[in-house]
Amino acid sequence: MISHGKDIKIFAGSSNIPLAREICRTLDVPLGNAECGQFSDGESYVSFYETVRGSDVFLIQSTCATGVRGTSDYRSVNDHLMELCVMIDACKRASAGRITAVIPYYGYARQDRKTKPRDPISAKLTANLLVSAGVNHVLTMDIHCAQIQGFFDIPMDNIPGSPLFIHYFQERFRGHEDETVVVSPDVGSVARARAFAQKMNLPLAIVDKRRQKANQSEVKNIIGDVRGKDVILLDDMVDTAGSLCGAARALVEEGGAKSVSACATHGVLSGPALERIENSVLDELIFLDTIPAPEKALKCSKIKYLSTANMFAEAIGRIYNEVSISSIYA
Repeated sequence: MISHGKDIKIFAGSSNIPLAREICRTLDVPLGNAECGQFSDGESYVSFYETVRGSDVFLIQSTCATGVRGTSDYRSVNDHLMELCVMIDACKRASAGRITAVIPYYGYARQDRKTKPRDPISAKLTANLLVSAGVNHVLTMDIHCAQIQGFFDIPMDNIPGSPLFIHYFQERFRGHEDETVVVSPDVGSVARARAFAQKMNLPLAIVDKRRQKANQSEVKNIIGDVRGKDVILLDDMVDTAGSLCGAARALVEEGGAKSVSACATHGVLSGPALERIENSVLDELIFLDTIPAPEKALKCSKIKYLSTANMFAEAIGRIYNEVSISSIYA
């Protein structure tokens, strides 16, 4: 139960209402009364039906796509980003004491640098939009590039999802640690995978791949011994699943791995992702609920979701009470 002199208000955007409700249930705080939607021309609108004057306001919104493309319930990354900006502006104009954007999945994070001349840095632009809208604090989970925290001139906390995976796989492979290896699916994820392996006290291997273009890559080599081992592939997100499924196949066919399980914080699951996962050599794929599970994903026998509500609730409670949240990182 939260106790504080200034009241707390938690509101949900339209992208991940189930997670927001679970966070509120964990904190024993009612979900704020607000309405988010679109006008007939596609413009976003927000209405708050309770006062926020002087309140510590938390707005929960993943900037991801939801629904099925081409249907009336589809909302794009841009729709949810704009909706969040409108929510922030509404709270600012209503004299909220402090506004924290809780963004479980931070869209545009992969566009964090220029890869060729005349490219934008969209992750920086997104940060500018949020700050200009009036946000005072940002809370997210496993942002694709940690340096994005430097794009903000306001406090930004990036909490890890790895403790949830560690607990899950420690239970799953208990007593078989000598036969288990953590694998990074590419060189860019080595730091994340190394920290994960150290906390689980397991060896580390690396899949060396070459990215031909966006959403296409080719495995060149496997660095480390995975033969006869149970493998845990760790990544921050799965988009089209081509890289993940290709790495899993290489680990079995070329590396001789006994089994391959995978985990990723964000299940973007665009394009042919679900079909690839269903037809892959993966035994299971574990996601966190930072992005709502598509209906087809819930029907996939290989996919399982873990709740992040307790971690976000603890972080929100600590921010509200103005105490350190660094223990969540441990």
